[in-house]
Amino acid sequence: QGIVYPAGNYTGSPYVAAPFTIPHQSDSMLYLAFSEYFFRTSSFAYYTAGAFNITIAEETCSYFNISTEIFGSIIPEVAKYSVTPYPVMLKLTATEIPIISLEQDSFTVEIQGSMEVFAVLPDSTTQLLFTMNMAANTSIALNIFDQKLVGSLCLNR
Repeated sequence: QGIVYPAGNYTGSPYVAAPFTIPHQSDSMLYLAFSEYFFRTSSFAYYTAGAFNITIAEETCSYFNISTEIFGSIIPEVAKYSVTPYPVMLKLTATEIPIISLEQDSFTVEIQGSMEVFAVLPDSTTQLLFTMNMAANTSIALNIFDQKLVGSLCLNR
């Protein structure tokens, strides 16, 4: 079992390592096993380092054609504020340490966060349009098909 922690800032893990067993098999040259503790300490380290805080800048949003006009069609208050379509900037922030749980054939990631949506004005300043809190629960299953590792992602909620 391994532990992951932020570089130069080891404060101890908020988790306790639980014992686990690896089934005895001898038909392959290499076996890898990762504990839930490894994934949880990784999540803690990345959260502490701010790795789950992402800013999706104007250039990326314009590539996907996300603007105040799109949000205005969904949220009437945005349409009232922004008559002229402006590009947007999104700031995604994890508000709690993501929880990773191992299951029989997959693992589940639960993450809570917030999203701030800004209009990028012609003078390059930003104006906050709205903030949204969100929670996501995702299952990820890994399988090997034709000697290739294939993952499937399912958004549970």
